[in-house]
Amino acid sequence: MIGTKKAAELLGISDRRVRKLIAQGRVYGAFKIGGSWVIPTENGYPQIKTASRGPKPTWKKVKTPAKNVVYINRQLIGKKMDDGNFCPPIAVKCRNKNTYSRRVVIPGPCVLVYEFENPLNDCGATAWLETFSQPEIKDGCTFGEIMAKNPQPVQRKTKSRKASGKGFSKKTNKIPVTA
Repeated sequence: MIGTKKAAELLGISDRRVRKLIAQGRVYGAFKIGGSWVIPTENGYPQIKTASRGPKPTWKKVKTPAKNVVYINRQLIGKKMDDGNFCPPIAVKCRNKNTYSRRVVIPGPCVLVYEFENPLNDCGATAWLETFSQPEIKDGCTFGEIMAKNPQPVQRKTKSRKASGKGFSKKTNKIPVTA
């Protein structure tokens, strides 16, 4: 049994709104003792009858847990930083935050996904782990922190350019014009 102020705190609305809901008969089991209202609770919250019209109540929304994605950034595998350590290639995406690490522990259930035709939109990964439990990230850092340590660029082999086979060279022999 709680009062109107405590019910207002639990529901995230004003105590005046709670009294208005009681006056409309939308709070189940509410009764008055002396000059104050007493409201029974079920699972810690007062039970409110939903109205037939108007906006839906905001206190009934259940927040869906964020889907966490763990994948390997192939561009960082084998890259060394200036301090001699290798870049952490394991990336963990939680909502809008991306953290890189060398070791990630997933405490709950997870799903390994391979989608070659439909890679992830933001990073292009074709294989990743999905989990709703919060991964435990050991010694994590952001991509900006990795780039601040200035990893050495990967040397790519380039093909040498050959002259075109049509017999024309790029140098032209200009004959000076005398007048």
